[in-house]
Order: sequence, then structure tokens, then C-alpha cells
Amino acid sequence: MYGAILGDIIGKPYEFHNAVKSRDFELFNDESVFSDDSVMTIAVAEALFKVMDERVMVFTLKDPEIENKFKNILIDSLKKWGRKYPDAGYGGRFYQWLMSDKRTPYQSYGNGSAMRVSAAGYVAEDLDTTIKVAAWTADVTHNHHEGVKGAEAVAACIFMARKGYTKKEIKEYIEKEFHYDLSRTVDEIKPGYSFDVSCQGSVPESIICFLEAYSFESAIRNAVYLGGDTDTMGAIAGSIAEAYYGVPQRLKEECLKRIPPDMKAVLLEFMGD
Repeated sequence: MYGAILGDIIGKPYEFHNAVKSRDFELFNDESVFSDDSVMTIAVAEALFKVMDERVMVFTLKDPEIENKFKNILIDSLKKWGRKYPDAGYGGRFYQWLMSDKRTPYQSYGNGSAMRVSAAGYVAEDLDTTIKVAAWTADVTHNHHEGVKGAEAVAACIFMARKGYTKKEIKEYIEKEFHYDLSRTVDEIKPGYSFDVSCQGSVPESIICFLEAYSFESAIRNAVYLGGDTDTMGAIAGSIAEAYYGVPQRLKEECLKRIPPDMKAVLLEFMGD
């Protein structure tokens, strides 16, 4: 989860435009603040933590009612955290959902489902359960098949990365199971790329930013350099890169300095730090 939050914070100053001409940009500045990506990542983590098996601290599917239980807890968590931080930069339809009494999804295929899913990559003992839980985190709002697919793909990448799969194995699996084109390079994508908040228009590109990276930091630099929805794409690429490379201590400390105490408490508890 550090990776998602750091990607959000680092990418935030560069959102909405394609101004970065080099990967060698300033990593943090006065505008490097958390946004909705981080708030919703925390909300999903808190909801997952509440339904994990306390004896082994993993998410299991033994309870036949677990899907409905989890989704109701997640809806409450998303609304609680969203209302606590109402100015974090939510999309219009999601903001309306947050502030209403509505508890049903609205067929979104936006990348909000993928930006908040990282915790799902850590809670299960197998890939199938990881993908199922990721789908549930999307379903409560982003129940369009592209919205669900985006969350599933990111969680699958995280699970595989932390379990020691190679980048080649991750790439082949995602291409086969989710039909994303991961054959392009960041430099090939950049000239014609623009701001895109859809899963189908930003999740494959974010995964490519990870696949081309040589370190945690370089994955986020790739996402910001590519341009567009840089905070969300940084969050997605960063969340996968964390599982593959880990996060340098200096960047963990920078992350903790830039989020409020309530978010910090959930992050530290979930990650066991």
C-alpha cells in the first residue's frame, strides 16, 4: 500500500497534462500531496482488515455470506473515508455516490477501481481468491466489466509479484487472462497518449510502466513521464512495483510524513509495520 500512496503523492502535481519531458523530474515538491487514490486505498484496506481471519490474518471464502458481508463493510468504509476527506479530488459520479445514501453501483469503468485495489493483493493465499476479492472491491461502485477487470488485473499483478513470479510470467498471464496489450513501450505510448480515466485506457499502460521499471522508484517515474492521469497511474504502477521490489525506507518515511495520522494508522496496521 505504500506504493499506491506514494504513486498518488508523487504523481499528483503532474495530473491533467503531459508536461514532464524526462524521467528525471523532482520526486517531491510542495504540491506532492495525497488525493482520492490514497483515501480510497485506505478505505479498502480497512474494510479488508475487518473481515480477515484473525487467526491467520488472511482473507478466506469459508463463510458463504462473506461476499455480502464484505461489500456492506466496504461501502460503509468508502463512504466514511470519502466524507472525512471530501475535497480529495473524486470524480463527479463517484462523489455523488459517496455523499448520497445510495448503496448500489453505477456501472463505472473508471480507473478508481484499480487505484484503490492494492490491499486485495495481500490478503489471500492463492491467485483465484485474490482475483475474486479484487472483483468485490470494484463491484460496489465500478461494476462495469472493464471496471472489474481493471481491479482484477492489478491485484493479480500484485499477488504474482509478491509471490516471486518473473515479469515475463506476469506479463504473459495478464495478456492471456485479461487481454491487455502489454507489448508496447512507454516511449511508444507517450507521443499519442493523453489524460484517460478509464480502466481500459490507463491500467494496461500503468502495468507497462511497472514492467519496464528497474526499481520501485523507476516504475513511478515511468508513470509520471507517460503523462495523463499521473496520480492514479502512479498509484497503480507503484502498488505493483512495491510487491516486486519493496519500498526504500526513505520513501516509506516520506509517505508517512505526507498523510494524516488516521490514514497512517491504517497503513501501518495493515502492512504490519
